[in-house]
Amino acid sequence: MRWSALRLSQNKKTQVFTRLAIPYNPYHPEPYERWTLKGLYDLDKGEILVDEEFWNFVASDNIYGELLDVFQGVGEELRDEIDEKFAEFRTER
Repeated sequence: MRWSALRLSQNKKTQVFTRLAIPYNPYHPEPYERWTLKGLYDLDKGEILVDEEFWNFVASDNIYGELLDVFQGVGEELRDEIDEKFAEFRTER
């Protein structure tokens, strides 16, 4: 609401769209469907941007596939370091 107010204070005719965003869909490849959202938000109208919709919105372009490729490449490159870090978490208990 604050960001909307700040923007509207500069131009009262500006259209402001507020949305919630979930950058990761744990249900992928199935759609994001949580019972907590039912009746609260309209996913079809873009009130909540999930996963691909969010990242493409942020970039103003269709970049989601490229983003996944970057994460895949970095994950492969840093696999040993990532595995070591997770091993630390498992032994700290």
